[in-house]
Amino acid sequence: MFIIFNQQEQLVPIYVWLPSEEHLDETCLGQALNLSNLPFAFKHIALMPDTHTGYGMPIGGVMASSEAIIPNAVGVDIGCGMGFIHTNVPASLLREVNTPNGNLAQYLVGQIMRDVPQGFDHHRQWQQSTFLDQYPVDKLYRYGNKNLPELDEAYRQIGTLGGGNHFIELQEDEAGMLGIMVHTGSRNLGFKVANYFNRLAKERNKQMGSPVPPQYDLAYLPLDTEEAQGYIGWMNFALEFARQNRQMIMERVRRSVFAGLQRFAGVKHIEILMEVNAHHNYAALEEHFGKQVWVHRKGTIRAAKGELAIIPGAMGSYSYIVEGLGNPDSFHSASHGAGRVMGRKEAVRQFSLDEVLADFKEKDIVLGKRRRGDTAEEYYKAYKDIDEVMEDQMDLVKPVLKLLTVAVVKG
Repeated sequence: MFIIFNQQEQLVPIYVWLPSEEHLDETCLGQALNLSNLPFAFKHIALMPDTHTGYGMPIGGVMASSEAIIPNAVGVDIGCGMGFIHTNVPASLLREVNTPNGNLAQYLVGQIMRDVPQGFDHHRQWQQSTFLDQYPVDKLYRYGNKNLPELDEAYRQIGTLGGGNHFIELQEDEAGMLGIMVHTGSRNLGFKVANYFNRLAKERNKQMGSPVPPQYDLAYLPLDTEEAQGYIGWMNFALEFARQNRQMIMERVRRSVFAGLQRFAGVKHIEILMEVNAHHNYAALEEHFGKQVWVHRKGTIRAAKGELAIIPGAMGSYSYIVEGLGNPDSFHSASHGAGRVMGRKEAVRQFSLDEVLADFKEKDIVLGKRRRGDTAEEYYKAYKDIDEVMEDQMDLVKPVLKLLTVAVVKG
């Protein structure tokens, strides 16, 4: 970790969990400098080792404040995060056991793709959701004579996998045991909440003569305003929607995987040894350095002391289950993944579909994806080496499990 602090150009320092400033791209650094000049930034800005350029705030960034909340410092996929279960079943069964539709891994990928809509697809019918039925949405911030998102959509979106870097993976730990991992967020519901309140913040900042330049793309809402509390209310709803979304997906995937293991491999006793479900795009009220502050984590996980969290690698690479060390300098945070080294369009230009599929075939990885043309967008070679990222944050987290991709379903 190193610190960037020029008192003539910054209000607060930037703590960076990388070997040196040369590892930080110029645009990402510029965004971090903007954050460090926010008049309400608390203590310092923190950048995790997977940090890269985002919208307004870098992905892999942490910013705390006791005075304001910034919708763009959470991002458009509110509550995007990870779910994971660890089992006592040998992952080798997925490769070794045959079914009428290929080996067990191939069969399960096909079944998962039928059970869980991906990308822009939603369920055709409303899904049963006690959470959506009972959440007090009518008490949230209102504009005009209606609430913000169309909740009818939420009943069809819950239990669906987002596109881009979202995935469902069947994985193998270093002891050979099977794990299941899900990466998705709040879908269109969170997107609408984020965009509405970001636009509202821009309008309010213009009216109040905000000291934050509009080109920073960090419009904020003072915490003592109705709009800020409105955003917090809707954000928390989107966070819980994202958590429930992952939980519903995990339950459906678990049923399919366990049924396949019982039917084709004769496995009768399956135990779940560990469960984790955590966000990496959110803001939360926490105590740091003796003060209650709103910690914005955009592409970062909370890594409080003893807390379990998930750090996925890119498609075809390793992922980690970690235990937080509670480092105060990172606001008890750590990276949320490997971090991109090239944009999605550049990845498609550099890596052909045939190259990616040949690599997966050599590694014996089963890929499930309806639209194959953009497969290279999430190829592991478009990301940082996850093991280097882990090495850069050994003072933030302790690895508990290291997991290799066996099969992956991509949105």
